[in-house]
Amino acid sequence: MTAHEMNFDGLVGPTHNYGGLSYGNVASHSNSQAVSNPREAAKQGLAKMKAMMEMGFKQGVLAPHERPAVASLRSLGFTGSDSEVIAKAAKDAMPLLSAVSSASSMWTANAATVSPSADTSDGRVHFTAANLNCKFHRAIEHPVTSRILGAMFRDDAHFAHHAALPAVAQFGDEGAANHTRFCRQYDDPGVEFFVYGRSAFDSRYPMPEKYPARQTLEASQAVARLHGLSESGVVFAQQNPAVIDQGVFHNDVISVGNAEVLFYHQDAFLNTESMLSELDSNLERLGGRFQGICVPRDQVSVSDAVRSYLFNSQLLTKSDGSMLIIVPDECRQNQRVWSYLTQLTCTGSPIQEVKVFDLKQSMQNGGGPACLRLRVALNHAELAAVNPGVAMTPALYERLVAWIETHYRDRLCDLDLADPLLLVESRTALDELTQILALGSVYPFQID
Repeated sequence: MTAHEMNFDGLVGPTHNYGGLSYGNVASHSNSQAVSNPREAAKQGLAKMKAMMEMGFKQGVLAPHERPAVASLRSLGFTGSDSEVIAKAAKDAMPLLSAVSSASSMWTANAATVSPSADTSDGRVHFTAANLNCKFHRAIEHPVTSRILGAMFRDDAHFAHHAALPAVAQFGDEGAANHTRFCRQYDDPGVEFFVYGRSAFDSRYPMPEKYPARQTLEASQAVARLHGLSESGVVFAQQNPAVIDQGVFHNDVISVGNAEVLFYHQDAFLNTESMLSELDSNLERLGGRFQGICVPRDQVSVSDAVRSYLFNSQLLTKSDGSMLIIVPDECRQNQRVWSYLTQLTCTGSPIQEVKVFDLKQSMQNGGGPACLRLRVALNHAELAAVNPGVAMTPALYERLVAWIETHYRDRLCDLDLADPLLLVESRTALDELTQILALGSVYPFQID
């Protein structure tokens, strides 16, 4: 194999809390205002990264953002010292303080859309930071996300970085949570699969009635153009509006793909048969053999899928060519989902193994294994050009565990967000982290 898929997991930030900020995300809303444990959350995510490394997969770390985001509060009219800004926001606009304290950057599947060099017109890996403009607490992320990605993938000979799309409703972009790629080998030309919830300009496309459709067709088309993708190497598909209204806020809550396999729920898409036919013909043209694994609704309902996050899983190719699926413990706790997975691995499916991880702190806030990682396919030269400080190793794991133990609280509720010491603790931790990961100055408090 001359290329690898490297997963970059988001490190949970020191202000991890349950703000219930994401309308349409059932898990996030149902746990709103519960007491969180940032230390446990960060260690749970880090344990998954370590396990991936030990299984032989290429694994990296994506740093969290500075929170509370005092600069965002200042842009909304709060003045004074940093502690005074936080105090005023807590007194007059607590929902705003909660939003700018969110640790949502941990879900790096929303950080950007990534196209490997085998697919792009200039032969470089392309990154477009997601504008995430549907939610205020996420819309403030992309400037720092771009700086962090730039510090991780610095070499212009191998990597190209694009700014987020215009932050307007017509170009709502949620990143890799609505994007996957099919190929024979990771360095072969592939078919990039963009899933959207609505069209901003064409009323013929059906819309959900209850929850917002966050990804637009126009945003997906723009990213494909920015990345220099060929028309024959791209497939656009619409998510089923009915499943969005059941809490499927991103496509990675109802399907997941890897290599030549798409694992999806029966109700995931509109016009499913024509979409599958297009994927099959496009991949066949490149020498591949597309395989769709459809999970029937009479075995696993959409509600079961949302509660268990069956599809918000990681589908990985092992060194022997077989596939492994990484699922949260909630899948094992759901009898119907676990029965389906047990049956799946015993029936000649390309998915031959299931591994379960405890990610309760993230799951309670609405993010599972797939939310926590950004996938980047890299050939050997590109892999060598990645900032080595962000690559997971046994030594980095031990250092990050010690860092978490030193800087993270083990209890956080909404009232704690008004504590000015939380900002000091967070900045102290992140300043040290940039040195551990060799990122340089990427946070506003380091630059301004």
